[in-house]
Amino acid sequence: MTYLELSEDSGGAHKFYEVTVAGTQVTISYGRIGEVGQTKVTSFPTQAKAEAAAAKKIAEKTRKGYAAAVRGMRMRRAVTRRAIASTRSTARQAPVLWRFRSGDAAFGIFIDGERCWVGNQRGDVYTLTHEGDVTGRFRLPDGVKCIVADDFWIYAGCDDGRVYDLSGKVPRSAYEISADVDIYWLDIHDGVLGVSDQDGRITTIDYEDEFQWARTGSGSSAWMVRCDQDAVYHGHSGGVARYDAADGTLVWENTQADGVLFGWQESGSVYAGTARRTVHRLAKGDGRVEAVYRCDGPVYSCATSPGGRYVFAGDNQSSVYCFTADGKRLWKLGTGCGSAFSMQFLDDRLYIVTTDGSLACIDASEAAIAAAEQGTVPRPVDVKAAATLEVVEPSTVLEVVDEPGDGVVVECVREGERLRVRVVSPGYETWNVQFPKDVREPGARYLVDGVRSAGRGGFYRAYGEIRRLR
Repeated sequence: MTYLELSEDSGGAHKFYEVTVAGTQVTISYGRIGEVGQTKVTSFPTQAKAEAAAAKKIAEKTRKGYAAAVRGMRMRRAVTRRAIASTRSTARQAPVLWRFRSGDAAFGIFIDGERCWVGNQRGDVYTLTHEGDVTGRFRLPDGVKCIVADDFWIYAGCDDGRVYDLSGKVPRSAYEISADVDIYWLDIHDGVLGVSDQDGRITTIDYEDEFQWARTGSGSSAWMVRCDQDAVYHGHSGGVARYDAADGTLVWENTQADGVLFGWQESGSVYAGTARRTVHRLAKGDGRVEAVYRCDGPVYSCATSPGGRYVFAGDNQSSVYCFTADGKRLWKLGTGCGSAFSMQFLDDRLYIVTTDGSLACIDASEAAIAAAEQGTVPRPVDVKAAATLEVVEPSTVLEVVDEPGDGVVVECVREGERLRVRVVSPGYETWNVQFPKDVREPGARYLVDGVRSAGRGGFYRAYGEIRRLR
C-alpha cells in the first residue's frame, strides 16, 4: 500500500491518493484529506501487470507534487457553521402557501421559472415545483453553503470546499477551493467564481478552477459576495467594497454598511443586510448609500422584486419585511418556520429557506398581505418527499458509448502539467472547455450534449450529460 498527499499552503490542493496492490487487483482511493473519498478497483491478468500499473499511477502523482505521508496526520479543512440564533416572531403570521422541511438548517436557495432549489447543512439538495411538489434529491458530501446560478448552470457550494454543478443528472465537481479558505459565501458570473471567507478575504477562481486574485478586506466574517460583469462586491464586518473583476483593484469601500450578514444585487445597486438591523442599498458605481431599510432585528437575508421596486428582508426573530424602494416599511409578518437565512422573490411570491430547514412559499401579493395583516391566512400545505424518491450522489463514473451521435465531441489533452479539454467537433473555436477535473484522462474523448461560449468569451462550457467515447 502506498499513501500520498498533496497539501499546498496557498493553492487549492488538499488531497490524498492511496494505491493498494493485492494479487492481480489494484485498488485506488482518492479524495479530500480527512474524508472517505472515492474508490476504484481494477483487475489485471497477472500480478506483475498489476504492480506495473500501480507504479505508473504513483509516478504520475509524484510528478504532480504528491508525497508520501501518514494517514491522519493532517486534518480535514476548517469549516465554520453559521450560528443559528432564532427566536419566534411576535408579528402576525405571513400567508405561507406551502412549506417543505428539508431535514436541517437551510442556507441554499435558488428559484427560477422552472424549479425551486433548497440545500441544507446536511448536504441534501431538493428540487420542487412552484406548487410544492418534490421532484428531485441530490446528496452532496457536506453541508450546502449556498446555491447560485450562472446562465442555466446551477451550482452548490459545500463545506467540503467543492462547488458542484447540478445542471446534469449527476452532480459533478466544478471547482475546488484551497483548504486554507474557510468558506462563508460564494457567487459566480460567466464561469468566474467569487469566494468570501471567515478571515474577510475575497478570492476569485476562473472557469478552469485556477486562482485569479485574492484581496483581504478591512474586516472579518465575509458573508457577502456578489459578482457581475465588471466587479466583485464584498461585504464583511467592516463594510462593503467593490473590486475590479479582472485584476482585483479596489474601486470603492463603504464603512457605513458594516456588520454585513448577507448580500443581494440588482443591475445598478448592491444590498447589504447587517447585524445593525438594516439593509443598506449602495450604488454600484461609487458606493454611496442610496437608501436604508430599517428592521427590528439583525438581518439574516434580503432580496428584491425585479428592478428593486420592493425590498424584502428576514431577521433573526423569524420575521420578514417588505419596503418600498425609498425605504418605507410596508409590512412585517412572521414566518412560522424559523428565521430566513436566504430568500428570493418571483411572481408575487417570496421564497425563504430557514433555520429550521424549511423552504417556504409566501404569497406576497397585495391582497394576500392585506388579509394577513387582518389575521386571515391560508392553512399552509406541509409538503413531503416521496419515500421512493431517488437520491443522486456525485460520481466520476461515466457511461461509455461507441458513436458520437448528435452531441459535441471534446478531447482531453496535456498542456505542461495540466490537463485541458478542447472541442474536437468541427465548427468551434480552439478554446478550452470548462469540464470536471475528476473525469479527465489524457487522450480520452468525451461526448457532451452541447457547449456554449461564456459571456466574456475565450472558453466554452459543456452542458448536459457527459459520456466517454470508447
